Amino acid sequence: MLGEDEDVFESVAWETPATGYDVTGTPTLSSGPGFRQSTEDSSEARGPHDPKWEGYLVTSVRDPVKELPETKDTYVSYLVIAKTNLPTFSQQNTSARRRFTDFVFLREHLAKDFPACVVPPLPDKHRLEYITGDRFSIEFMERRRTDLDLFLKRLARHPTLQRSTLVRAFFESTEWVGLNYILVDEANRLQHVQMHQHIAHPPVEPTPSVLDNLSDTLLNAFAKVRKPDERFLAMREQVDKFEEGLAGSERIWNRIRSRTNDGNMENGEDLTGDYHDLAVAVQGLGFLESGITDPLNHFSNTLLEFSALLRHLSVTTTEPFLVHLHSLLAYSHAHRAVLKLRDQKQLDLEELTDYLSGVTAERDRLAAVVSGRAGSTGLGLGAYIRDRVDALRGADDDRSRVERMRKLDVKIKELQDAVTTAHETSDAFSDETLKEQIIFQRAKEAEMKDMLGSLADGQMEMYHASMEEWERIIPILQRIRVDV
Repeated sequence: MLGEDEDVFESVAWETPATGYDVTGTPTLSSGPGFRQSTEDSSEARGPHDPKWEGYLVTSVRDPVKELPETKDTYVSYLVIAKTNLPTFSQQNTSARRRFTDFVFLREHLAKDFPACVVPPLPDKHRLEYITGDRFSIEFMERRRTDLDLFLKRLARHPTLQRSTLVRAFFESTEWVGLNYILVDEANRLQHVQMHQHIAHPPVEPTPSVLDNLSDTLLNAFAKVRKPDERFLAMREQVDKFEEGLAGSERIWNRIRSRTNDGNMENGEDLTGDYHDLAVAVQGLGFLESGITDPLNHFSNTLLEFSALLRHLSVTTTEPFLVHLHSLLAYSHAHRAVLKLRDQKQLDLEELTDYLSGVTAERDRLAAVVSGRAGSTGLGLGAYIRDRVDALRGADDDRSRVERMRKLDVKIKELQDAVTTAHETSDAFSDETLKEQIIFQRAKEAEMKDMLGSLADGQMEMYHASMEEWERIIPILQRIRVDV
């Protein structure tokens, strides 16, 4: 629950004109990467929660290299490249080599500094390759490179995260050493870093114990917002439907992938294996039928080509589609986490308000008893029990009641300040969540377009090549003479 030592969430979105850019730095009216940007958008036409961009950021991850080979400290580094015209960057074209732990550091601290932003997830590190030792294979490094490239592209689509000084240092700093990167960077950047730092997450905080975290988790797991906002209920319902659709699509395409090419040629339970077996059988038949051996061999070769095309489709199209689908589902989970955190801010406000009401009621009861207007009767069982306990402790006199009233007045003042802070925090977080919904929606639409477009292109390429193969074999089969 929000305590006295926690303070207000501060919005980090700058109110600046939204102008579109192409990769040359020239303003443009075309759509940007996952969002609409236009120089014709006026402040009157733009909604209060529409995102605003200061420029473009184009990123890529390339060239995975195995560093320190044949040692126990072996790791893989990736070349990260950025092209931008954002004012937070000191140069328009920059590149650096980063390892996976650097990406983890970047993601963790962005999530800490920008709790109201949907920070994209990273690929899971706890995979079988880390146990079997295959994490340095070419296939694994390429999959990891693709995942990291998608992670940076999602950051580049976010108007707040793309301007983060931490993101700038990730691409530009030559002394990227974890938390010490600020010490080796320019001193005049420190103020800019603090501008990005959310007040809701001060840099020096006592770390809560495991027991405190566990108790808060158990308490909050059964707590619900009493006055839910219809806007966020609609958002949660939309996220539920989207994730349900993604999960269903992932199951279906996993079945299609396993039935087409499960990667195991020995069991012969996939379609590519069936076509391969059929080709071998037709070739064997050609040896028996001496008159049509050549046409049957051509037919067998066509079956082998079609089997190879199916396998190529599975490797180059279906598997990347499934990886992107799973990544998009994890991205949606990050959006859900922001919605849940917003509900927690509102829950903190409601609990603090209830606590303030209880303390105020107790103070009013004591005031009524001291003035002689009322006793504990008629004020509930709890008030009566408290009076009896005070009487047994010898604290049932007006002097002790006045002292308690004084302490309660101080506590009421503190709680009133806390409620005001919690109210401002909840409102600010709600506003940021509404902005994040628009940003995530546009990024999601762009990714869905690219993902489904790549799937369609791969299918069209495969079937076009298949048509050419079958059209080539049809005249050969038609030349077979059948004597009746």
